[in-house]
Amino acid sequence: MFDFNDGNGPVPAHQHPNGGGWVADTASVDETAYVGPNAWVTGNAMVVGDAVVVGNAKVFGNAKVFDAKVFGNAMVFGDAKVYGDAKVYDNASVAGNAMVFGDAKVFGNAIVSGNAQAYGNARVYGNAIVSSNAQAYGNAIVSGNARVYGDAQVYGVKIYGSK
Repeated sequence: MFDFNDGNGPVPAHQHPNGGGWVADTASVDETAYVGPNAWVTGNAMVVGDAVVVGNAKVFGNAKVFDAKVFGNAMVFGDAKVYGDAKVYDNASVAGNAMVFGDAKVFGNAIVSGNAQAYGNARVYGNAIVSSNAQAYGNAIVSGNARVYGDAQVYGVKIYGSK
């Protein structure tokens, strides 16, 4: 039993043999994946292949992490998917039905949510938000306090926002 502090109280869970992090019995984590001692995976989340979840990172809900890295205080949740060589770290969040893949990086306090996608060599960081059906791809950089919403597509350009 382990309390993931998600309001559900202690639930059946076990420590992952590769890293020692906590995994709810309802979640699925491959033996090849690494879940560090302070990280956790709960709900119906899946961590697959050579995925790495370390630091205080959390993967929960129906989220899926395939071969990617989630670290720091990052969170991947809802029905979000992070895969490939993608990295989500610092205090970043990937939520809803969002997808982060390829060599994309989401970090700082950035959020990718809704049905948004960040892929290719895209970088989403700072306090930036990519949401709704928006896409950031190619060599796109979305940073600062920038907001990319709706059906917007950001390809190979830099978008910086400020207050």
